[in-house]
Amino acid sequence: MTAFFTILFDGVAYGMLLFVLACGLAVTLGLMNFVNLAHGAFAMAGGYVCAVLVNQSGWPFFAALPLAFVASAAIGVVFERALYRHLYNRSHLDQVLFSIGLVFMSVAAVDYIMGSSRIFIKLPAVLEGQIDFFGVGIGRYRLMIIVICGLLTAGLQLVLARTRFGSRLRAAVDDPRAASGLGINVPQVFAFTFAFGCGLAGLGGALSAEILGLDPYFPLKFMIYFLIVVTVGGSSSITGPFLAALLLGISDVAGKYYVPKMGPFVIYTIMIVILIWRPNGLFGRSASR
Repeated sequence: MTAFFTILFDGVAYGMLLFVLACGLAVTLGLMNFVNLAHGAFAMAGGYVCAVLVNQSGWPFFAALPLAFVASAAIGVVFERALYRHLYNRSHLDQVLFSIGLVFMSVAAVDYIMGSSRIFIKLPAVLEGQIDFFGVGIGRYRLMIIVICGLLTAGLQLVLARTRFGSRLRAAVDDPRAASGLGINVPQVFAFTFAFGCGLAGLGGALSAEILGLDPYFPLKFMIYFLIVVTVGGSSSITGPFLAALLLGISDVAGKYYVPKMGPFVIYTIMIVILIWRPNGLFGRSASR
């Protein structure tokens, strides 16, 4: 039972991390209908910003996390205004080819600037080690991830479902011309949403650097995980990707623990079964609607 609860805790932490990394893609794909496969590049940017600030400049870890968010969001604004906005009305194939090109450009640029070796972020002493809770070892860093990611998830759901900005975003996606006629600044709404999604990716990249490691190939290695979370959960809401990330995180950790030789295949098996059962994802809109 101790091993079970340890695996469950680590799986929830990993799932929460996957959600924060992927929820920006869920926003751009599900709410803006834009396929941004370069999402991992913004996560990598946030991770490297945090690593440079903490490891080289001596910044406190908790002070560097907001800077990782802001830096990735700022990069997102520049790219959205200069490049992405020209592809909103293009086909998904054009968007995929464009964003894949950005991924390979970011890999080459980071490899040239930062080198190809994997780096980790130095954690403060308060986040190292474990807490013993009724015989279950709870990692302090993973506990922090669960708390931060849980608060972010609740806040994001609240903003999208209960605020005026969320209603404006949905209106801008459903019918941009009608939304503009009602006085909604559609380009501004899209730019802010895209930047916020990139900022969340950067924060996720900073939080994941200690667990997943950080190297120039980060966007390529974890691109499939981002897509699985959004595809399995469905891109019509945030709830679906959140539950899918938890399910896949727990399954991935449990698979690697109980069947280490087949561990990496567990997450793909679950994806196939769910998509056969629900082709549009757990919370996806059915074609008949």
